[in-house]
Amino acid sequence: MHSLTLKDVARITGGMLHGDGNLVVTGVATDSHSVKPGDLFCAIVGERVDGHDFASDAFESGAIAVLGTREINGPCVVLEKADGLDAVIVALGELAKNERAVLHDVNVIGITGSSGKTSTKDIIGQVVAHCGVTQSPAGSPNNELGMPLTVLQASSDTNNYVLEMGMRGLGHIAYLCDIARPTIGVVTNVGLAHAGEVGGIKDIAKAKSELVRGLDENGCAILNADDVNVAAMATLAQGDVLTYGFADSADVRVSDLVIHPDGTSRFVLTHRGSTVTVDLPLMGRHNVSNAAAAAAVGIRVGMSLDDVARALNTVSVLSKWRMEKHSLPNDITLINDAYNANPDSMKAAFKTLSDFDTVGSRWAVIAGMHELGPSSDEEHAALGALAAELNIDHFVVIGDLARPALDSALAAGIDAVWLPEISQASDYIGQKVAAHDVLLFKASRSEGLERLAALVQGRIERGVQQ
Repeated sequence: MHSLTLKDVARITGGMLHGDGNLVVTGVATDSHSVKPGDLFCAIVGERVDGHDFASDAFESGAIAVLGTREINGPCVVLEKADGLDAVIVALGELAKNERAVLHDVNVIGITGSSGKTSTKDIIGQVVAHCGVTQSPAGSPNNELGMPLTVLQASSDTNNYVLEMGMRGLGHIAYLCDIARPTIGVVTNVGLAHAGEVGGIKDIAKAKSELVRGLDENGCAILNADDVNVAAMATLAQGDVLTYGFADSADVRVSDLVIHPDGTSRFVLTHRGSTVTVDLPLMGRHNVSNAAAAAAVGIRVGMSLDDVARALNTVSVLSKWRMEKHSLPNDITLINDAYNANPDSMKAAFKTLSDFDTVGSRWAVIAGMHELGPSSDEEHAALGALAAELNIDHFVVIGDLARPALDSALAAGIDAVWLPEISQASDYIGQKVAAHDVLLFKASRSEGLERLAALVQGRIERGVQQ
């Protein structure tokens, strides 16, 4: 971030200055363990931890001052407490808005969608890094705290900011757009994720469309032509629109898709009559669509189609627990896709598992999908039917929320079991898994299914060692 005096911080955030206002802040940190000399330590009050209690640790690590809601012993800016978001998080948004205001001739790429945001963000970041310094953090810093921190942590020579924008309700993406002022907005899809908090598909589409509405007349909306609710957002754009996907109408079109035995793919990209072949080293048909979105972004920022293809040929998985492929002893493959789940991403993962070529068995190990509201039981039951339709051999359902998936799987005649806890699932899978099997783990974030994936991986590796 650009340097600010502590007096500037107080002015921008509306806080009360205590101490030397001429102290110079060169960065921000919300964790005392990650403080660097010159940082402003932002003391957020969480459910379990009060950041103010770590102010002294932050000063020892080189913090120049503290931003908080109460005075501490040392230079600080004190904010008034407010209802809703923590006042420090709101203040970080104001600091990020100020940082954005002094950035010129940069590409600010916002990405939203019901599923695939983080994977798409990672692919876009790797593609546009071929044409300029790029800030695209791993993981999902996509909320009112994470996205402003991404803006503030970029360097002065950054050309491309790749920002994921999540939402839990109407107005959330608009809030993030007000901070980031995106020049490019990518909408991947509209699905039932957050249906329990927002409402039906129309309400979710309205929330996602806030990104398109947040672009000015010089911006570009990049929209999935294969999703009718996303394609319809073209009418909301003030500036240019660039579509992508398998549809014949797509500006950046995918064709001639071949899925390889290991789940990776080859396909042709077409734009304005030019074509290139892409060998995408990521697993899953859904990542082909994500790659097409990245290609559209690359074209928008000035890359040639050939350069885009060369970049896509080298992309990799950057964020944890998203289609992580682990090759284990006895030719067993474990796919850890346990970071999050909703109906659309579950279907995409199941299809990836089905496409995987193996002489062994295919396992789908799932737990609950959260925030689906009244449609929860129906959507979980649909997974059992889909597992049978895709000829998945073993279907393991964990926890009460996902239990409706068991009944539909059993009714369809596949091998399925319900287990209440992760420890029991580890024992069950560890005893039955065999050479050449492929295991997929997927659930909503709060289910913690990555722990089960790690347990099973450890059992398999120890079993061979013994």
